[in-house]
Amino acid sequence: MDLVEIAPDANPPVCKIIDYGKYMYEKKKKEKEAKKKQHTVNVKELRFRPNTDDHDLEFKTRHAREFLESGDKVKATVQFRGRDMLYTEKGELLLLQLAKSLEDIAKIETKPNMEGRRMIMMITPK
Repeated sequence: MDLVEIAPDANPPVCKIIDYGKYMYEKKKKEKEAKKKQHTVNVKELRFRPNTDDHDLEFKTRHAREFLESGDKVKATVQFRGRDMLYTEKGELLLLQLAKSLEDIAKIETKPNMEGRRMIMMITPK
């Protein structure tokens, strides 16, 4: 048995006589159980090119819908290469079309914006 200080800031300080090993074991067990129950939000990424066809967009929209329904965020990216940089408005329209098709279960966290040669938009579940 050990003398363990429970509340050192109290006046007078509070101590208990307990089995310290058993106390630490139960404390770790409670922390592990709490960690098991917490939900971490993952970010799933979808990549497009400015000339992505309608069928491919629909296919990736279905994947985005699955990700959002499972509680994950979606990062939609349009990659521009070479002369594609002339068609940045095409990429923005593509991302807005994706957001419009998912508006029933999701909302836009960040609007489409350029970062180097990529246009990025974040979508979160409602």
